[in-house]
Amino acid sequence: MKTLNKTILALVTASVMSTSAFAASDESPTDRIQSARGSVEALAVTLENMGADVDANVNLNGAYSVDQKVSAYQTKHAELQAQFDELHAQSAE
Repeated sequence: MKTLNKTILALVTASVMSTSAFAASDESPTDRIQSARGSVEALAVTLENMGADVDANVNLNGAYSVDQKVSAYQTKHAELQAQFDELHAQSAE
């Protein structure tokens, strides 16, 4: 249970950090993409450590602008977050 709590705390911290990173106006375009990618990767690792099968691939076909690429990563993050929430709810039962 302590490991699960630590995992959740790490995930919440990563989410807060990525949210504040997206909000920062002085980030370079590369930094914004790297922050979004890092958020997806961190959540994917957390899910893998919880025993879940994870598809962390992000389809960037057709994403030509920085905003489109960041949006693709945010969409994948939302999918992984839903998977995490479901897995966490199952483990709480």
